[in-house]
Parts: sequence; C-alpha cells; structure tokens
Amino acid sequence: MPLKLIKMAILQLANDISSPLSIELFEKTKKSLGFVPNMYEKMGHNPALLDCYTYAYNSFRAHSGFTPVEQEVIFLSVAYENNCEYCMSAHSFVADVMSKVPKEITEAIRQGEVIPDSKLYALSRLTRLLTSNKGMVSQEEIDSFLASGYPASAVLGIIAGIGVKTMSNYSNHVTHPEVDNAFAGRKWTK
Repeated sequence: MPLKLIKMAILQLANDISSPLSIELFEKTKKSLGFVPNMYEKMGHNPALLDCYTYAYNSFRAHSGFTPVEQEVIFLSVAYENNCEYCMSAHSFVADVMSKVPKEITEAIRQGEVIPDSKLYALSRLTRLLTSNKGMVSQEEIDSFLASGYPASAVLGIIAGIGVKTMSNYSNHVTHPEVDNAFAGRKWTK
C-alpha cells in the first residue's frame, strides 16, 4: 500500500475512536495524568494496542524489579536506539519530574554518550545492545552486565522494558504523534 494511502487511512482513524475500551483507558489516563498523551490517542485507534501497551507499561513499572531511575534508563535507551523522538521527549520529562533521574544521566543517554554511573551504564549498554541486535547478544555481554551487580533476572526485566517501549516506538513511527506541551521542554531529535 502506498505511503499516501496509509497516511490517509491513519488520518481517517484520527477522527473516529469509538472503542469502549480505548475510551475507558483514556478516562483512566486522564484521571492519573491530568491529560491523555497524544501517543495514547493515536494508539487508541486499535484498542488491542493501547490495552497491551498500558497493561505492559504498568506491569513493567510494578514488577520489573528495577527502581524508577533504572526504568527510565531502560526506556530512554530503547527510545534512543529506536530513534523515537516522542518517547525520548516524554521519558526525559518523566525522568526529570517523576523518577528523579540525575540530569547528567538523562543527558548522556539523549546524546548517545557514556553514562557517568557505572551500574546504570551497564544497564543502558545491555538494553541498547539487546534492542539494536533484536535480542541477540553474546554471553560475554550478559556476563559483563551481571558483573555490574544486577541479578540474572534483570536481563529478562530489560527484555520486558524493551517490549513495552518497542510497541510505543513503532506505533509512534507510524502515527507521528505531536510531542505534548507537557513534554515540549525536553523535545529531542537524534
């Protein structure tokens, strides 16, 4: 299907969100955040995508075993590798305001530079390698990550975070949501 037809189909969808599930998820999001992010509105055109994303996102936040700072390192590292401007902007804001990630950590990830904290650097490095290599990394890379102090289960937790962010990154690449005003101060381009 030509790109022009795909864009027209997406625009047509933008005018018609009638799924009760999407509407319910929008209402929950508005209650918790005070607004519905543009990304959610785009995802809501397919309730399965929005439902999968919000469920997986919340589960990762609650059950991954990572601190809020580590979670943001994972999300930002995936968004960097997948070149997702929307998620880099949104998660930079979340890192600053909600997760309290030190600015030098966030900025290093946003610039593709070495993170000044060795443990968080190991986390970001393995996340980026797993993302860019579609899960194919050497045992040496895993061992190096584990030597930084993380348990073996953390490797699987990274994969959960990659799954969550890949859903949103790919959706954003296709639907092109505008960066919300709330995140505009942390807008990013690679």
